[in-house]
Amino acid sequence: MLPRPFFSPEHEAFRDQVRRFCENEIAPHHAAWEQAHGVPLELWRKAGENGLLCCWLPEEDGGPGADLLFDVIVAEELCRIGATGPGFNLHSMVVAPYIVHYGSPAVRQKVLPRMVSGEWVGSIAMTEPGAGSDLAAIKTRAVRDGDDWLISGQKTFITNGQNASVIVVAAATEDGQGKPGISMFVVTADMPGFSRGRNLHKIGQHAQDTAELFFDQVRVPADHLLGEVNKGFRYMMQELPQERLCISVNCQARAEAVFEWTQAYVKERKAFKQRIADFQNTRFKLAALWADLQAGRALCDSMIQRHLTGGLDSVGASAGKLWHSELLDRVTDECVQLHGGYGYMQEYAVARAYCDARIERIYAGSSEIMKEIIARAICDDARR
Repeated sequence: MLPRPFFSPEHEAFRDQVRRFCENEIAPHHAAWEQAHGVPLELWRKAGENGLLCCWLPEEDGGPGADLLFDVIVAEELCRIGATGPGFNLHSMVVAPYIVHYGSPAVRQKVLPRMVSGEWVGSIAMTEPGAGSDLAAIKTRAVRDGDDWLISGQKTFITNGQNASVIVVAAATEDGQGKPGISMFVVTADMPGFSRGRNLHKIGQHAQDTAELFFDQVRVPADHLLGEVNKGFRYMMQELPQERLCISVNCQARAEAVFEWTQAYVKERKAFKQRIADFQNTRFKLAALWADLQAGRALCDSMIQRHLTGGLDSVGASAGKLWHSELLDRVTDECVQLHGGYGYMQEYAVARAYCDARIERIYAGSSEIMKEIIARAICDDARR
């Protein structure tokens, strides 16, 4: 793959540390976690002890004060071994930023050090049974009650939902206002009225706990409001580029891993007295995939660099999320084919990767939504 000069020797030393952690603490147990549909909380605490969580967090918030590239490395190394659980990147790169950027000093002091240590796991609760990409359809309500807020509603498809101790919740605070009437809150799992539903069983990403969450008049202190009332949708739009960048990072790293597994397989497997790698069809397929991966790596690293300097906007992040999620789909499909019948067997990593890949084109905004965002930017004169 292409050289990546923005990673310093310190970054690469950290990558070696993360790789050892993944190979020793995650890879040997991942199959069992897939059967259990979740990872033990003890793993989160071990990750915290090893400095793998919220690497970018400032020291005043209990973090190591490093940069986001350290969290990118954690995400890439998890993908390198095909791990779908635990959801470190959501915790560190999606949930924590909301609290850092919009949380009150009291909430930051209460929550963030525990997220760094792995004592508390973070999740974000936006999606509802009747509201996915259309956030204006949110039904969960937050009503002011004296100095507090009372939150009632239901969320679904919540990553880290079973393990979460801190949940960033989107709720309507103005009836009938849609997006302009959404606010964001920090709910902790010890608040009365909060409960979890079933751990949802998906067609892929089995080691990742994904839950239903319920809020029954959950009393939330006023200082657990993130930012200002009715500004939640604006905050989502400001944070979405990093969330979609996370998807690009994951998809590119997973696609590269699947390609490497397939390279090794076709060099060993034989048919008609020759290696699968010796057939022209195989060689051309791999050549085309390698070219796609080169393009994907160039785009992904360009996005990372732009984001580090504040230059990655919603349109650019949406384009990347669209490209990389569909790239991963294409790569896994071709690589399953090159594995033949074994590619359809669950014990082969490529088969699991094929099932795991499908959600990437849906969550954090479906491919159709990404296309609409991009199309508005290039086709609607009023938005230029």
